[in-house]
Amino acid sequence: MNQICASLRQFKNVQSPDEKEKIANLEKNTIKRKAQLHEIEQSLPAKSGRYLRIILGDVNVSILNRNDKVRYKDEYEKFKLILNVIGLLMAFLNLLFNYRVLELSYIFLLVWYYCTLTIRESILKVNGSRIKGWWRAHHFISTVAAGVLLVWPQGEHWQLFRKQFMYFNAYISVVQYLQFGYQKGLLYRLKALGERHNMDITIEGFHSWMWRGLSFLLPFLFVGYAFQAYNAWTLYHLSYEPVDAPWHVSVMCGLFWVLFIGNLTTTLLVVPEKIREKTKERYRLISMGKSMKLRKMMKQNSISENDIDIAAENSVVTNVTSSLEDDGEKKCN
Repeated sequence: MNQICASLRQFKNVQSPDEKEKIANLEKNTIKRKAQLHEIEQSLPAKSGRYLRIILGDVNVSILNRNDKVRYKDEYEKFKLILNVIGLLMAFLNLLFNYRVLELSYIFLLVWYYCTLTIRESILKVNGSRIKGWWRAHHFISTVAAGVLLVWPQGEHWQLFRKQFMYFNAYISVVQYLQFGYQKGLLYRLKALGERHNMDITIEGFHSWMWRGLSFLLPFLFVGYAFQAYNAWTLYHLSYEPVDAPWHVSVMCGLFWVLFIGNLTTTLLVVPEKIREKTKERYRLISMGKSMKLRKMMKQNSISENDIDIAAENSVVTNVTSSLEDDGEKKCN
């Protein structure tokens, strides 16, 4: 297919209308064949990535049946929603009660959640899901962060950061619940319109396809990113005061900075692009409106000119008829 496309590019400058039409038909057929080949590829077993081979071994995780793929993706979405609600409840409980067993249970839940999420996403990736690089990396970093929190010893530094961390998790859980709920509905509509792939999934951040209907979530996301930066700033100060801070403080500070920069950069790269597209679309609509208005005016002018011509013709006919009638009357007299 690549050779055919390369050959077609050589005939871009042809002048003959027949040849242009033939090339256009060939390009359409090439696009159709590419789509068909992609569909065939989705039904063939794919090789697992390195991460899956390390975790699961050399196991074939390809799901060949399309319905089973969609079902697995739906199970992934349900898993995220259910664990999000459980995490929100546990964060509130940790705000109400300061029990070490309760907070360790919550942090262990975070470790298990993000580990499971990375494995499931890797399986979805093998089966055709188009998960963007940063959002996968985000979950790997979150797994590391949860692991560091799990081994962070009980002490003064942890107690100073604990409440802020629980508030942060409660807020993030609420935002993610809103995101998953709205994204699922939007994805369903876009898939029905043929604008998104069946294996596309919900994500914690903001993507270009979310602009239509989910832009109201952007302020909540930016507040969450600011919260991550605030966590990093707090941990930075805790690494110096009180003294003798454990290594967990510095590591968590760095991880929160990475998450903040990555999330903010990825989202900011999407927003200007969509604003430019929206501006272009607006100008295009304005120009279309002007051209339609101009055509309408020209049409009205042509109609009025036709009316004038018809009226002139009618007056000429009337004059000729009246003159003929006068001549006839004179002859009769």
